[in-house]
Amino acid sequence: MFQTLINALKNKEVRTKLLFTLLILFIYRVGCWIPVPGLDTSLLAAQFEQTENVNTFLSLLNGITGDALQNGALLALGISPYINASIIAQLLTIAIPALERWSKQGDEGKRKMAMFTRVLTVVLAVIQAVGIVYSFGSAGYLSAGDNNVFSLAMPVQLVGFLVGAVLVGGAVFTMWLGEKLTDLGIGNGISLIIFVGILSTAGLAIVENITQWGTDENAPWYLVIFLVLVIAIFGLITFIDGAERKVPVQYAKQIKGRKQYGGQSTHIPIKVNASGVLPIIFATAIITFPQLIMQMFNVTTNWWIEWCGSGQPLYFVLSGLLILFFSIFYAMIQFQPDEIARNLQQYGGFIPGIRPGKATAEYLRKVSKRLTLFGAIYLAFVFIVPSVLFALLQNLAGFSSSLTNAFSSTGMLIVVSVALEFQKQLESQLMMRQYRGFLKQ
Repeated sequence: MFQTLINALKNKEVRTKLLFTLLILFIYRVGCWIPVPGLDTSLLAAQFEQTENVNTFLSLLNGITGDALQNGALLALGISPYINASIIAQLLTIAIPALERWSKQGDEGKRKMAMFTRVLTVVLAVIQAVGIVYSFGSAGYLSAGDNNVFSLAMPVQLVGFLVGAVLVGGAVFTMWLGEKLTDLGIGNGISLIIFVGILSTAGLAIVENITQWGTDENAPWYLVIFLVLVIAIFGLITFIDGAERKVPVQYAKQIKGRKQYGGQSTHIPIKVNASGVLPIIFATAIITFPQLIMQMFNVTTNWWIEWCGSGQPLYFVLSGLLILFFSIFYAMIQFQPDEIARNLQQYGGFIPGIRPGKATAEYLRKVSKRLTLFGAIYLAFVFIVPSVLFALLQNLAGFSSSLTNAFSSTGMLIVVSVALEFQKQLESQLMMRQYRGFLKQ
């Protein structure tokens, strides 16, 4: 990774893309600290500090955005509306024929799908902003007086409308930054924004721990143990992320005229965790949605919060079952064994020992199901075990909650996946320019 960065800095074009990427990420982080007019940021920060041990929907959103929601910042919604819109748009391509046609129309279809995703992003941002503003207004965080950074002499209802409009505008601006990163930077701009937000949360937690070294003699040991656990979990995620089953494929020899074609051997790579972090995102979104609605109406305790609230045993059980379901569902959508078998048969390819056609499709389907089941169990393990382990350390060993909440299971999966993808994109950029230089000689 470090050697790849050194080689990238030596290349002028790649270095320019890297500097542009850093500039956009810097602008995003600045927007995560500028307060929204009309929010009493002092009360908001105090409330988040009191509930930092509770993994509510707002605390999860705050962790992904790097404490932007806690700061009452312009970009408090972050990139989450765009992510949800992208996921919904992908799922709707299966149910809506028009969207399915757009997805297969090349560049023109991609532009239409991109516009549809942007419109859906605005709609989701409005819904999310209304929920947050209602929750903030019920808790008394909206301020029209002098106890805010900005003095607003207007009714609270108008202040709430202003805060909601600013939050929606911040979400749209964040989406624009992500698209510019993808077009003009190294690429994968949306993932990089999430990556920076999660790392910022972890960095702030580590800095807070370091400031406690003078008053708490156990604080350095807390940090060491925390880093060892995080590195071990990162190693497991990295190992599984690159794991794949290589199904061998042999192409028959064909003689056309005086030339011989085919005869080479290759393989079909089937990843163990092909769905990535999406099943966890879907599962947590569904399981925390009722809690979000309750927060909007200031419901602090009932049977759902007591039994299925974040951190409760039944919460982990339901989340694990939902992760298994969405992993299998996503694999069924993405991996099409019938189409792969048909393409292999069309171009003279076959799997050694397996008859072409229907038998090949059944074999690929069986392999995919086994790998998907293992990948789903792995995702459930990564989601549940670190959370339970950090909770036990916090309760038994007196760990600082800021450290244990710095990296959620979803955050760790995202950080590793984005880092590996960023390295691959840098390598592809360098390789492309090396070949370009070779062709000019």
